[in-house]
Amino acid sequence: MQDSPVIATSDLSEHVDSRVVLRGWLYNKRSSGKLHFLELRDGFGTVQCVMAKSDVGDEVFAAADRVTQESVIEVTGQVKAHPKRAGVVEVVASGFRLLGPTSGEYPISPKEHGTDFLMDHRHLWLRSRRQHAILRVRHTIIQAIRDFFDGRGFTLVDAPIFTPNACEGTSTLFQTDYHGDKAYLTQSGQLYMEAAAAAFGKAYCFGPTFRAEKSKTRRHLAEFWMVEPEVAFMDLEGDMDLAEDFLCFIVERVLERRRPELSVLERDVTKLEAVKKPFPRIRYDEAVALLNEARVEKRKIAAESEVPDFPWGEDLGGEDETIISSRYDRPVMIHRYPAQVKAFYMKRDPTDDRLALCVDVLAPEGYGEVIGGGQREDDLATLERAIETHQLPPEAFSWYLDLRRYGTFPHAGFGLGVERSVAWICGLPHVRETIPFPRMLNRLSP
Repeated sequence: MQDSPVIATSDLSEHVDSRVVLRGWLYNKRSSGKLHFLELRDGFGTVQCVMAKSDVGDEVFAAADRVTQESVIEVTGQVKAHPKRAGVVEVVASGFRLLGPTSGEYPISPKEHGTDFLMDHRHLWLRSRRQHAILRVRHTIIQAIRDFFDGRGFTLVDAPIFTPNACEGTSTLFQTDYHGDKAYLTQSGQLYMEAAAAAFGKAYCFGPTFRAEKSKTRRHLAEFWMVEPEVAFMDLEGDMDLAEDFLCFIVERVLERRRPELSVLERDVTKLEAVKKPFPRIRYDEAVALLNEARVEKRKIAAESEVPDFPWGEDLGGEDETIISSRYDRPVMIHRYPAQVKAFYMKRDPTDDRLALCVDVLAPEGYGEVIGGGQREDDLATLERAIETHQLPPEAFSWYLDLRRYGTFPHAGFGLGVERSVAWICGLPHVRETIPFPRMLNRLSP
């Protein structure tokens, strides 16, 4: 029976000058004469354990000398304040046991490894300090998402992952067999949340979504998580207000609870601290003007007279989003895009039928769109014409049109991609590190 408590590294500061037992994995080791410095991680954090040969004896000291990276170990010792680093503790070891040795050399060493190698060993790479910090931040973001909506009267309504039809064409959908019928992995739960909004007033779904586009950009995954709220009797302005409050809440929560992890990631937190209301709101027309200003400057600098203006009516690409967002120190909302580049269910602007009552929220620092949404078309006849114009199968949307046949109502909502949000908040160059086991083009393992 242990005479000292087994504790987690996260609780060490509460046991200064006490004798404790730690169990975990050997993260790193170095030796200096008759001293071993064992860095132990247990899933909650890491701590340095200082072992003197004079304290543990020759046999235990030799056993610790032979232990290899990622072996499972138990260290008994006294918790002490670090002699040189304020607020940091270490453990002066008086006992040591090897609980689980490794079989051979651990594949991921402190030296540099290529991205493909690390992705092939993702199941082990998760143990590194950097990946641990990223996924801790991800956890907090997800918890904040749920707390935000749960605290504001929303009801979680799970949307199906299998869908029977391709709502906006099959080019970016994964097709699968469903007991002999064609089915698709969902791109979005939004249509189902419109039904939920009619039942609950305020609803949201939160789950995995899938895109089959063959993209290799730093912003795209084949499988990602998305949260999608939908609210009855909400217009575009209310939708933008909700999105603004939502992003501020998430960033504030991460700054409140995950500053140590952001420090590990060397994230400039002053950029996150600037994420305050109000966010700039610009119309698509204004965004086009900004892009054309940038192109004028490019012509002057590069002497490239053939650089054309950005054509009104086109959707914004990743580079375009970066140019616009670089002008602001917080997320920017671009609203009222041309209806032709948005989905069939977007409501038209009553003051200009060319435009949709929609909004994209671009994260600062070039991280692109993190939220897309808008007001939905609530008129039955208009929606039927839109389905016909987009050449979509009307029978597949019979249930969706029922929402307009039986008590139609104004409503709006949006979708937020978790992985892009994690990349932005953590300051990561690529979304592949934002999810435990990423699925990308040519990447299905581990």
